[in-house]
Amino acid sequence: MKKYIPNALTLLNLFCGSIAVIFVLNDDFVIASLFVFLGIFFDFFDGLAARKLNVQSELGLQLDSLADMVTCGLVPGLIMYKLFALSDNAWGHSEIDYSNFNLSHINVLPLLGLFITLASAYRLAKFNLDEDQQTYFKGLPTPANALFIISLPLIMEFQNSDYLNTIILNKWFLIIITLVSCYMLNSGIKLFALKFKDWRFKTNATRYVFIFLCALFIIVLQFAAIPIIILTYIAMSLLDNVTSK
Repeated sequence: MKKYIPNALTLLNLFCGSIAVIFVLNDDFVIASLFVFLGIFFDFFDGLAARKLNVQSELGLQLDSLADMVTCGLVPGLIMYKLFALSDNAWGHSEIDYSNFNLSHINVLPLLGLFITLASAYRLAKFNLDEDQQTYFKGLPTPANALFIISLPLIMEFQNSDYLNTIILNKWFLIIITLVSCYMLNSGIKLFALKFKDWRFKTNATRYVFIFLCALFIIVLQFAAIPIIILTYIAMSLLDNVTSK
């Protein structure tokens, strides 16, 4: 029975992602984000369970990517679509008269957000074929990118800052975030993985420092800490690459 445990956790990830899609479509970003967090939690522990139980399989690898495609690919793409719609007062937030529907009425800008979904799919496909990414990642992992994207509506909801809201709902800011997100997902930049082979500080110094900084940022900045954490992750990885040469 133990061989089914990791796949069951993966399916819980997919289940949470599917629920998150429903809430995003109903403009409830907070509950959608909660289910993305849960999905990423299950995503972390399915791989851990597979390694600890020694039941890693090709099926599990493929299933994991399919689940991530929804939770960490489709959901952030839809959230970005909704943010574009809010920034531009686009057709996604108004009633459409389908009896008199015309393509010229469509504002295509929000559709740019779905490029994140496309870039996530491409990254996940490459990851499945790349045997090098066992102890590190090439490019930003889809869960990290998803956390970055979902943090934007959470900052708007809980930070209560007109200044931050204005920045987040600026369409040029969203365009830049979308393009950078797509690039980072599929870049060749080597980023460290939070996988511990042992618990010694010497061999895991970067990971321990990163975890400490994450806790500190969250305590001080709340949801605004998430983008800073992702940027710190990238910066520490680049520094680690330089010092390890």
